[in-house]
Amino acid sequence: MAFDGITIAALAQELNDTLAGGRIAKIAQPENDELLLTIKTPGGQKKLCISASASLPLIYLTDDNKPSPMTAPGFCMLLRKHIGNGRILSVRQPSLERVLFFDIEHLDEMGDLCKKILIAEIMGKHSNIIFCDDKSRIIDSIKHVSAQMSSVREVLPGREYFIPETTKKEDPLHADRELFIQTLSSSSFPLSKALYTGFTGISPVVAEEICYLSGLESRMTARDMTEEMFLHLYKQFSYYMEQISSLEFSPAIYYDKNEPKEFSALPLTHFSNYRKESFDSISRVIRTFYSSRETLTRIRQKSADLRHVVQTALERNRKKYELQAKQLKDTENREQYKVYGELLHTYGYSLEPGAKSLTALNYYTNEEITIPLDEHLTPSENAQRFFSRYNKQKRTFEALTERIKETLDDIHYLESISTSLDIASAEEDLTQIKEELTEAGYIRRRYSKQKVRITSKPFHYISSDGFHMYVGKNNLQNEELTFHFASGNDWWFHAKKVPGSHVIVKSNGEELPDRTFEEAGRLAAYYSKSRGAEKAEIDYIEKKHVKKPAGGRPGFVIYHTNYSLIIDSDISGIEEVKE
Repeated sequence: MAFDGITIAALAQELNDTLAGGRIAKIAQPENDELLLTIKTPGGQKKLCISASASLPLIYLTDDNKPSPMTAPGFCMLLRKHIGNGRILSVRQPSLERVLFFDIEHLDEMGDLCKKILIAEIMGKHSNIIFCDDKSRIIDSIKHVSAQMSSVREVLPGREYFIPETTKKEDPLHADRELFIQTLSSSSFPLSKALYTGFTGISPVVAEEICYLSGLESRMTARDMTEEMFLHLYKQFSYYMEQISSLEFSPAIYYDKNEPKEFSALPLTHFSNYRKESFDSISRVIRTFYSSRETLTRIRQKSADLRHVVQTALERNRKKYELQAKQLKDTENREQYKVYGELLHTYGYSLEPGAKSLTALNYYTNEEITIPLDEHLTPSENAQRFFSRYNKQKRTFEALTERIKETLDDIHYLESISTSLDIASAEEDLTQIKEELTEAGYIRRRYSKQKVRITSKPFHYISSDGFHMYVGKNNLQNEELTFHFASGNDWWFHAKKVPGSHVIVKSNGEELPDRTFEEAGRLAAYYSKSRGAEKAEIDYIEKKHVKKPAGGRPGFVIYHTNYSLIIDSDISGIEEVKE
């Protein structure tokens, strides 16, 4: 994730525009390594979260409150004493370092105007929040770093504050062409790595973007480059830095399907295969990105048990199907035994006692056929043996045909639940899937007085032409949408021959435009096993022609006179209604 110097630069601009001139009304320390400042500004009350967590350091504006400990930690009390009711003069970033300085003006105990600096360092496991006086001398920090812990810099009261230079990097905002070429030429790393190891504040993803904009392969090294290549790369590098200097930020999150893959303060054109969502605030980007990833991680963890249940049942049924198919194949010759018995009844009178075979004309095919015999049995007994074998295999065939159908139904049903787990976007969705598995007998129900509360709802979209489109997240919702929510003249969509969601388009008695058919088809492709495929075949039909088979499982339907369309699964331009 690109929480680099460029993201910090966008944050510095946003926080300076939003908080400068504001007064610090509250200071809380909800976690050992986190501050929550409440700031009264001309634009209203704002909350600023600063986290120096080693695993996930962040800075962002938020609307959320967090519970604080009953007794405030010492660092929090110190800040309240010094800068409580203090006024934020500015928020600034040195060069492109992952550091923010909050210049704060306040009155001391004597009523004199003083200045302090609150410093937030977002440096991975070395992140810290440091409080300094106007001479850059450390008053205290949220994490103390002694000489035994770091040979680079002590962070202790009384020490002078400075930004550690663990690696010699150049300032990209002030790098001229000569310094740029010299920095890259002195590196033996591939071009992309040479950029982010040679210049402050550039992350690997931004280095890839600069190479991409230049049309150069990021894996090539400086020794492979011509002078013209260096000049072209420098031109793109300078253009990128100019956007930062002129504060032309355009925050966005890039999604792979529903999963947020990356965020950035400037465009990432080499992510053209990902869906881009733009924002007007880098704080909103950070909140949305990390909360989405946290939600996805939590859902994956919580769905692990359900996936295990489904996968175990799937594997068991697939093995059962293979065994049944093999047994069914063994019954392929059953009709031949029937013919053997009938021919023996017809021609058996001519056999000599002890004969081992009979060659006779098969009157079904007009061809000669040789029938193997048990020499110890009479022709009539041999015929009876063949009829017994035929009847046994016929019964086996009929029973297996029915069982295979049941097994395939189980496999298709479990695959549909597996797709529902892929679609699930909230814990409520998992609750409904668990209830479905319980009703189907795959999970043993635990009896309790409290009834399971289902709050999950279908996805709701609006087509470009204003028609409401609904997408079931699981079989129970598919059942509800198709057979209880939809009217007869509404349109029903589903990916052909693969597990997926039912999509209902409310027609309101009107004729749907072609664009709405296409958008509904994309939704049906996206919310199915065909997601990500270049093309998917979608069946669609008026709901009144969709029927539920007798005894069918939830969400299973039959239809005959459908239409079809071939469409991709890109839904980036379709408006979702958040409910």
